[in-house]
Amino acid sequence: MQQILFRNLSLLDPRWDDARDGYEVLVEGEAIKEVADKPIKAASARVVDCGKRTLMPGLIDCHVHVFLSEVNIRNLEAVPLTLMTARASELMRGMIDRGFTTVRDTGGADWGIKVAVESGLIAGPRLFISGRALGPTGGHSDGRRRTDNGASCNCCNAMVYCMEVVDGADGVRKAVREQMRQGADQIKIMCSGGVASPYDPLDSLQFSPAEIAAATDEAAAFGRYVLAHAYTPEAITRAVENGVRTIEHGNLIDARSAGLLASKGGFMIANLVTYYTMKERAAQFGMTAEMLAKNDLVLEGGLKSLEVCKQAGVEVGYGSDLLGQLQVEQSREFIYRAEVLKPIEVVRQATTVAARILRQEGKLGVVAPGALADLIVVDGNPLKKLELFLDQGAHLPVIMKAGKFHKNALG
Repeated sequence: MQQILFRNLSLLDPRWDDARDGYEVLVEGEAIKEVADKPIKAASARVVDCGKRTLMPGLIDCHVHVFLSEVNIRNLEAVPLTLMTARASELMRGMIDRGFTTVRDTGGADWGIKVAVESGLIAGPRLFISGRALGPTGGHSDGRRRTDNGASCNCCNAMVYCMEVVDGADGVRKAVREQMRQGADQIKIMCSGGVASPYDPLDSLQFSPAEIAAATDEAAAFGRYVLAHAYTPEAITRAVENGVRTIEHGNLIDARSAGLLASKGGFMIANLVTYYTMKERAAQFGMTAEMLAKNDLVLEGGLKSLEVCKQAGVEVGYGSDLLGQLQVEQSREFIYRAEVLKPIEVVRQATTVAARILRQEGKLGVVAPGALADLIVVDGNPLKKLELFLDQGAHLPVIMKAGKFHKNALG
């Protein structure tokens, strides 16, 4: 089994408060075999001299959409599944180029694209998939025009393929079972209005308590969990009281709903960059004035939500939630969060916290024996300069996923 020995490095394991010099890391196969603060004996190993750069775990983004290749998702009506998949391959290559070796897709990606990445047909990060995002008639998953009657065909319409409209507890139960039959790692539901959907108010309450409970009950029975799109305290409370494990966005969360989420051991996945970027550039890609007005409402609460969660003891994961052409801004999330959090806190959100969200604690997000060899080398210490994560991976000379180099500029 091939061995790779990383030497002459500063090791940033996010469980520590800072990077430490004098370490070496030995990779064997797809896992980390040894981590030591003294020379490792491995005579047959391929040696990578890191030149005193920082070695750390690969990054994890807990909220992406690899199939949503349009900023105005209504445009996906004209995108066939073949083109959707081709665009996804480009978007995923960009993600791993930026050092994200694992992502959680929160609506759209299916078992086929996951297998394509796992088998090496497409370069991209490790995928945790939700299948179709589920929501009620008229909710955030319902992208139909008001002139549409009934459902569109989901074999040739990328938008319908990525989302599903279901109503009633029995309808939700069946839809959840189908997503799990299709290989979903987690289930995505809609509990409030959204920015990118045309007709639902941001503060609307969507799935009923009975519908949410049906989703969480079925997911738990299958050994999975439910994540919920929710902005307002009312939507967050309804979701958490009925068994939802992770709240997506949560921009308008308050102390009471944050306290409830903390008491249940739940997580929030914030994604600030999408709101800033949509405000700057989304209009040029067809996002409507009505959608941008909703964007302004949640933009204001973004940074405050991080402070509210920190005070309540809610762990927050790294998420970007960017659509289409805006996905190149994925790493800017580090910079926005650093306005209210310490750099090590932001890095942990994209590593150790994210690994707990994915139920991969000890396997992802750390540099430790037995963990998967998802590693990146950074041209400097990111805790002193988070901007090293920017510029589409230009400052990452090495990117490794499961012991295989995606990029190696160090020889």
